[in-house]
Amino acid sequence: MSAEFSTLSAFRDLLEAAPGADQTALGEAEARNGQLTKPPGALGRLEDMAIWYAGWRGTARPEITAPQVIVFAGNHGVTAQGISAFPAEVTEQMVLNFQHGGAAINQLSRAAGATLDVIALSLETPTADFTQGPAMQEDEVVAALNAGWNAVNPDADLLVVGEMGIGNTTSAAAIAHALYGGVAEDWVGRGTGVDDAGMVNKARVVREGVAAHGAGDALDILRCLGGRELAAMAGAIARARNLRIPVILDGFICSAAAATLAETVPGALDHVIAGHASAEAAHGAVLAKLGKEPVLRLNMRLGEASGAAVAINVLKSAVACHSGMATFAEAGVSDG
Repeated sequence: MSAEFSTLSAFRDLLEAAPGADQTALGEAEARNGQLTKPPGALGRLEDMAIWYAGWRGTARPEITAPQVIVFAGNHGVTAQGISAFPAEVTEQMVLNFQHGGAAINQLSRAAGATLDVIALSLETPTADFTQGPAMQEDEVVAALNAGWNAVNPDADLLVVGEMGIGNTTSAAAIAHALYGGVAEDWVGRGTGVDDAGMVNKARVVREGVAAHGAGDALDILRCLGGRELAAMAGAIARARNLRIPVILDGFICSAAAATLAETVPGALDHVIAGHASAEAAHGAVLAKLGKEPVLRLNMRLGEASGAAVAINVLKSAVACHSGMATFAEAGVSDG
């Protein structure tokens, strides 16, 4: 698919023009849920998730048969500031591991019946060190947004996006700090496992980056403080909305990327649920800002779409009950 946009302004226009849920299907799904052979509300959040999914897929009895998981990888120039416990070379090494089927996300995607695509984004050319200048120029962030946009399979019926990129928890913390305020220490975490001195250093780096680049709009913040893989996740989430494909968010980095969409256009994440709350300290705070209650709390902090991939089977279970259960009338069971 050719690029759909060539500027951030054009991408913003696409966000503003994105479709909403099918209100007819939503109403029919709610009505069906009220007729199923169970006490009202007995399946808890599974009921809400199924109705939400039905509204976006445009049918009162949907199925999930073609989930897609996409992992985007990028390298960050800000690693020159010593903010990671691992060197930047690990990004490319992990991409090879994904491609050879050896990572957690390979196993979790297979268990969820999902296809897995791994897209490396100019690993040989890290973004700029955002303490020294903007991480990306406009053409670079637009290229990354387009990479995400074009990676979404239009035939998918559910999307999960994830990332691999040494240094990207620092990038995500800087984005969150720029979008939501507070102090840098509110948003930095251990990431790949930095020690206390590393935490102090990460906070310094985030503080300096936000002081230099945190005053623009949300998409400009993504450009100046983000990374190619964060922008690609944002582009994929936006494309999924364009196609009415529901999305499950992964962890802190994915959520920070998605937050730039929500801060650009209100309701831009209405087609999105949060797969899990990660152990990265600031993830819960970002989800609270987004108004997203996580499906799972498993103390995961791996990234690479892993938490969201586990949540695929929860959503599948919700949809299977909603669409497969008999109604009281069909089962000949009295609902009185």
